[in-house]
Amino acid sequence: MKNTVNVGISDMKIVSAPDVVATYALGSCVGICIIDKISQTCGLVHIMLPQNPNPADAKALFKYADTGIEEMIKQMEKKGCVRVRMIAKIAGGAKMFEVSDDKNSTIGNIGERNIVAAKSTLQKLKVKLIAEDVGLNYGRTIFFDSTNGELTVKSFAKGNKVI
Repeated sequence: MKNTVNVGISDMKIVSAPDVVATYALGSCVGICIIDKISQTCGLVHIMLPQNPNPADAKALFKYADTGIEEMIKQMEKKGCVRVRMIAKIAGGAKMFEVSDDKNSTIGNIGERNIVAAKSTLQKLKVKLIAEDVGLNYGRTIFFDSTNGELTVKSFAKGNKVI
């Protein structure tokens, strides 16, 4: 029987088959899902911001793309996952606020900055990104299945899809 393990904002969880990890209401935040299909172990980190200004602060690692993804991979490796077998899928990074004064406003483009940081960090850590559902202007809820790596993206605006 599958259990669904919920991941909060600035949080991370790792599960093994047959369990599922889920996070709700991704707006400008990004959910980064990584799986080692051989070990059927996956992780999900729900990041809020691109770069950690204080990587030494262990309490805030999962708030940021750079430190959150790296720490999740380290913890997955401790559970027997092998980095060369890991693949990633991401969702979120919406533009939730229209800021008319400045096209490059920090608030207005945080979703895009989160997407860029997530992709850059995955590339740096040599984890292949194979699917994404990012950007635009609507929220998402995601469910990542450890048995097969399917990422179900649910949205009031766009319905459900599996990537």
